[in-house]
Amino acid sequence: MTITPRVIWILACSWGGGLLLAWAWWRTLRLRGSVQDRLFEPETGSLDATALQREPQGWLSRWLYLAGYRQPRAGLVFIGLTLLLGLMGGGLVGLFYFLGTVELALTLLYLVPGGVGEVFVPLVYVAAWMPLLLLAGLPALVVRSARRKRVTLVEQDLPLTLDLLATLAEAGLGLDAAIQKVVDSQPRERPLFVEFRSFQRDLLAGRSRIDALRRLSRRLEVIWFNIFISAVIQAEQIGAGLAEVLRIQADDLRSRRRERALAFAMAIPVKLLVPLVVCFLPGIFVAAIGAPFYQ
Repeated sequence: MTITPRVIWILACSWGGGLLLAWAWWRTLRLRGSVQDRLFEPETGSLDATALQREPQGWLSRWLYLAGYRQPRAGLVFIGLTLLLGLMGGGLVGLFYFLGTVELALTLLYLVPGGVGEVFVPLVYVAAWMPLLLLAGLPALVVRSARRKRVTLVEQDLPLTLDLLATLAEAGLGLDAAIQKVVDSQPRERPLFVEFRSFQRDLLAGRSRIDALRRLSRRLEVIWFNIFISAVIQAEQIGAGLAEVLRIQADDLRSRRRERALAFAMAIPVKLLVPLVVCFLPGIFVAAIGAPFYQ
């Protein structure tokens, strides 16, 4: 199909109109969010916003919150980017069909002798829609990657933190003082210590220690950390010795990490089986029996 200036003009107008509608929609949501922020902004300026904010409502807000995107309009931004990128991907798919790229690929496949090309016909239809799937799913992939990175950082910092808390508690410090010592000696940008600072601000805001610990657990949602918080809450409720609880948790976490490392090590031979069969064995077969068959 010949690309005429009229076709280019129609495509440019379609993309420009889509971008204009997306910009207008984004501006409306931004103005609405700013009005809501002014209406519900807390009057207390001495406390951090984390200690006063409400729990996220809805699965999307919760998912973004756990990934570290905690702005009030994070959900709207995510939906807007998904729709905008989906619109761009749909435009690319329409362009492929409009220019005849899919028909050309199908024609070339049907020309392959023996009907071998017909096997790849479904792949052509799937490949034509891949831009839409990739672009529309890009925001979700970014959020998922941020969540996994956040969990990894927490799991890296947690063993040393538990050891330090247990040592400080055995030296006679309370939980709040031990957390303060650990937070002061660790990097400020790590997620675990950021949440510990939020826990301290919750206490300053007047929340009970158990409520602040539960909020701390919900802000991270890491399995190993949740187990630690549950043990500390139980010790607070029954009056058990905190130093002994922290030491038990530190030893238990160390053993779980050792078991996890052993599980990864035992899974390596199974994971090596696929590249061995796909990549190495065909070359060995060709080198070993290829020459006799050729002769």
